[in-house]
Amino acid sequence: MFTIGHSITLLLGVFLNLQVNAYLIDAIIALSVAYKGFDNLGGFQKYFNFQPNNKQAVLIFGLFHGLGLATKLQEFNFKKEGLLTNLIGFNIGVEIGQFIALLYVLIIISIWRKYKSFTQFSTITNIALIIAGVALMIFQLKGFFNA
Repeated sequence: MFTIGHSITLLLGVFLNLQVNAYLIDAIIALSVAYKGFDNLGGFQKYFNFQPNNKQAVLIFGLFHGLGLATKLQEFNFKKEGLLTNLIGFNIGVEIGQFIALLYVLIIISIWRKYKSFTQFSTITNIALIIAGVALMIFQLKGFFNA
């Protein structure tokens, strides 16, 4: 779902020259990091007795992540000639890279889950994701409102 969302807004954002404030998009991306850390800790169930639809959330955040990359790529002022072909090739490369990285992470996590240290590490890591995501979101929103 992330790949679908990411690909749609990456391609359309650059190809259609969608202009979006980078501070605002980066704040939403930071929010997605905090959201996922909170979700990984079971925060929605624990505090709200509710679990958001993970597929929908991942798709929505993928849309914003792709738009963030599209916003950055637009700074290069690409020529329109061959742009779609180059964007598709770039996107395929990005998605393959993300898939390979995810594959390695999943292999390591699958093995590590068998050990007691995994639970403690994952809890600390998810708390750090929440803190970092909120801090980055605040930083980006300050830039948005000061721009």
